[in-house]
Amino acid sequence: MDGLNVSIAFFFLAVGMCQVLRWLSKRLLSPGTRGCLAREFAGSIQLCMSCLELRMLMEIGPWGGGFGLDVVLTLLFLLSAVHGASFDGASANPTVSLQEFLLLESGLAATAAKLLAQAAGTGMGWAVTRLYWSWELTQLHFIQNLIALECSSSIHASLLHAAFMEGSCSFLFHLVLLKVQQSHPLCRVPALAATVTFLTYIAGPFTGAFFNPALATATTFHCSGNSFWDYIQVYWLGPFTGMLAALLLFQGNIPRLFQKNLLYSQKSKYKVPKAKVTVQVESDKPQQKRKGGKSNLELRA
Repeated sequence: MDGLNVSIAFFFLAVGMCQVLRWLSKRLLSPGTRGCLAREFAGSIQLCMSCLELRMLMEIGPWGGGFGLDVVLTLLFLLSAVHGASFDGASANPTVSLQEFLLLESGLAATAAKLLAQAAGTGMGWAVTRLYWSWELTQLHFIQNLIALECSSSIHASLLHAAFMEGSCSFLFHLVLLKVQQSHPLCRVPALAATVTFLTYIAGPFTGAFFNPALATATTFHCSGNSFWDYIQVYWLGPFTGMLAALLLFQGNIPRLFQKNLLYSQKSKYKVPKAKVTVQVESDKPQQKRKGGKSNLELRA
């Protein structure tokens, strides 16, 4: 269990280091675009470092560390909750940034800058983690260094099945995200953490359950077993298609592409209140009485 304790310390170190980066960005940068890019950069570093270490524990831990999948999934849930609470509005996920663009919540230049910041942060997280592994602080890291040069692909299914799995994970994740994004953090953070843990448990044996193109690129694109185009289909096109399907199902349309609602009928916002009609009818009654009274006077005369 010494290796597990070292990994937990590494998680704390990664979160603390990225929290310092976020604090410095708030102090030194403007709260606008530059601050947003700094948060995306820090969040991507934190997410990549945690994912690589967790992936190592998931692959080597059962036979090299003496702990099972339940320990790794528990750590995944706790780390996902910490990420959701500490990211400070960042997503560290290209499909989430593209979703914001399609919802007209972000412009083209800002979205492109976010994608670049996520790519840079993921690359930095990968480099820092590899440096940490090279120190071989535990037996798990020693084994990881031995197999790192000849890593195998995370795709353990046919391409169609793997792309469907990644797309389905992205679809469910974005549905939950769209549903809870306006909720209180006490509800939103555990819901997203539970969703990520569940999807990883279901799809992990088939594709690794990344549903994050930047994270998958840094983690498995360099491994042998599949071509670059295979990875593109599974880890880029699959999650992007799932995000589009979730957005269309939730919204009924994609605001950036078309405004017409294809799935849900929209009632008119303007209705003629019935109270006005009754008031007019009631206001007509005295006039009728007056006319009736006037005619009676004329008859009497």
